[in-house]
Amino acid sequence: MTERSSADLDFLLRNAVESLPEGGLGRKLGAGQPLRVKFGIDPTAPDVHLGHAVPLAKLREFQDLGHLVVLIIGDYTARVGDPSGRSVIRPQLDPAEIDRNAETYRRQAFKVLDPERTELRLNSEWLEMAMEDLFRLARTATVAQLLERDDFARRYSGGEPISVLELLYPLLQGYDSVAVRADVELGGTDQTFNLLLGREVQTAYGVASQAILTMPILPGIDGVRRMSKSLDNYVGVDEPPAEIFGKLMRVPDDAMGLYYDLLLGGPPDPAASPVVQKRRLAHDLTARFHGPEAADAAEARFDRLHVAREAPAEIEEASLPDQNPVHLPALIGDRFGLSRAQARRLLAQGGVRLDGAVLGADELDLPASRLEGAVLQLGKRRFVRLRAPGGVARAAS
Repeated sequence: MTERSSADLDFLLRNAVESLPEGGLGRKLGAGQPLRVKFGIDPTAPDVHLGHAVPLAKLREFQDLGHLVVLIIGDYTARVGDPSGRSVIRPQLDPAEIDRNAETYRRQAFKVLDPERTELRLNSEWLEMAMEDLFRLARTATVAQLLERDDFARRYSGGEPISVLELLYPLLQGYDSVAVRADVELGGTDQTFNLLLGREVQTAYGVASQAILTMPILPGIDGVRRMSKSLDNYVGVDEPPAEIFGKLMRVPDDAMGLYYDLLLGGPPDPAASPVVQKRRLAHDLTARFHGPEAADAAEARFDRLHVAREAPAEIEEASLPDQNPVHLPALIGDRFGLSRAQARRLLAQGGVRLDGAVLGADELDLPASRLEGAVLQLGKRRFVRLRAPGGVARAAS
């Protein structure tokens, strides 16, 4: 290896978990040619979150070193569902929903990636194949080989069903590497089996096998479970600045080091207090996706709400229903997208305020005159100013 390629290798391995096979990435970098670095993402949900941003940030490092990223939007594999880490069969998604999510992923991924060094592909381009071609792909692996995969092995030994379609998923992902002639593939540690199988599929098709690089899985803002929209512990890269900042301020102190390493590229300042470290994390990541001015405004809003405990400077306005008295659970449900039962529980828990005063569980019907012009607050971050029927609503900034 040249001095340049050795330095590049050290940089790329900095916060990765494994590089396989041993020495493989170094040999490819040592050839001195731009590499095709593959990453696939299935649009099974509408948002790219910070968990996705970890491999995307590594891909950007490859781009900054002169390599080409091949970003595959798995519009076809999403119809199968990646079984990685699953204990049950995934429900089938509506194709129209997948297409909508795919469009969202394209836009949001470029908040991290350089579009000039990105080749964007849909795997429906090659996976909508003839039956004869699918038979050829299926011959590249055995059932015993696929059942060695940890999640399949657990489900099989536990008597849980595994569909034939799920068994095909790793092969379809491997064929993606054949189609785009990937030199390197990135994925989370839960993808190691699929990535290694991709090398075998490439070999079966006479294509040079890829090196693989696995990245740690980012825990959600609960600090425990992997970041996931279904677990409601995620931070979406396209969320409003105030949401990104506020959510990141909830990251547990013991998860800060991992967040810094994976998202900011280095450790936090050891001389700073945990609160200061967390503020810097929240500010820097908000600025990355929305710009420094938006990050400053989000931090100021956070201080008004959580330090000074004041309402935000700009509050959305909404009309009161044309009735008197006003049934509060119905009002809360309509204005904040909750059921009436959820609204009653929040009232019982002291989670609803009117002009800063906590409302009681028995305050279910209030005079319209008491609500007119008042600020209704749900939890710590959701506010609406109530106006008489016919008032003009104003969107919050």
